[in-house]
Amino acid sequence: MQRMQPGRKPRIVVVGGGTGLSVMLRGLKELPVEITAIVTVADDGGSSGRIRTDLQMPPPGDIRNVMVALADVEPLLEQVLQYRFQNGNGLAGHNLGNLMIAALKEITGDFNHAIQYLSRVLAVRGRVLPSTGQEVVLCAEMDDGSLVKGESQIPKAGKKIARVFLEPEQVQPLPEALRAIEEADGIILGPGSLYTSILPNLLVKGLPEAIRRSHAKKIYICNVMTQAGETDHFTASDHVAAITRHVGEGFFDVAIVNRQTPPPSIMKRYASEGAMVVEADVKRLESFGCKVIADDLMQIETVIRHDAAKLNRWIVDLVHAT
Repeated sequence: MQRMQPGRKPRIVVVGGGTGLSVMLRGLKELPVEITAIVTVADDGGSSGRIRTDLQMPPPGDIRNVMVALADVEPLLEQVLQYRFQNGNGLAGHNLGNLMIAALKEITGDFNHAIQYLSRVLAVRGRVLPSTGQEVVLCAEMDDGSLVKGESQIPKAGKKIARVFLEPEQVQPLPEALRAIEEADGIILGPGSLYTSILPNLLVKGLPEAIRRSHAKKIYICNVMTQAGETDHFTASDHVAAITRHVGEGFFDVAIVNRQTPPPSIMKRYASEGAMVVEADVKRLESFGCKVIADDLMQIETVIRHDAAKLNRWIVDLVHAT
């Protein structure tokens, strides 16, 4: 492991997408760290999917959520960026932030340039990079051998996922993403949907190899709840096992898992939606060769999320120990 120079802020690269990542980043940006977020572009549903189809560009939805999480803007402007139109022929269902990214891509001629320009306008604390600038389709092979195409369709199949892959397979990562990984002191994967937010990034040729070569502390943050149609009945070690099947053994130095159980009333509501608490099966996790940190990491409000403040303290402590 490399040692940081005294006085330098640790460089942290986060890899993923989805709501869980955005929640974590809201807290992480307040700490004395330099953040680069490498975000999936496999989404094909909703406003993002329509923009992707109509304009032949990568979907902006996950990128937008991460940018908003890292932005230093007034709450009203954040509401504007996240606003979804309810009416209008062709406009209903579209998100304004998505349309802004699409417009900037048309103006600049490049998806990543659009993201970086809007990041400056929003005073984003850190960098937000797509894992690839190319259009990709996420596909899944199920346990019964059947194939499902499209990120939004995979959880609807009602079958156990054997593996996921991209079409085309030979997509290239952004050079900036590879450079950020090379210079990182800490690399964080998750939290987020295992097969549809985290793994799509690791399917981009060159990204997992760069992560493996890096001297950074590599940390996996496991979800606190299973996801219906994607990780049904998964334990924490099942999550790591799935990643291992796709990228090989010894990928992480540390796995952070939740050991807290929510009240029965909350568990009952989640069970009705096909979700349950991810069991922290520490012994099997340790068999994958990583250090395991099990802590009470739930923040229980109207929904269950990670306790971002506690999670981020663990991250910074681990990276500083590098």
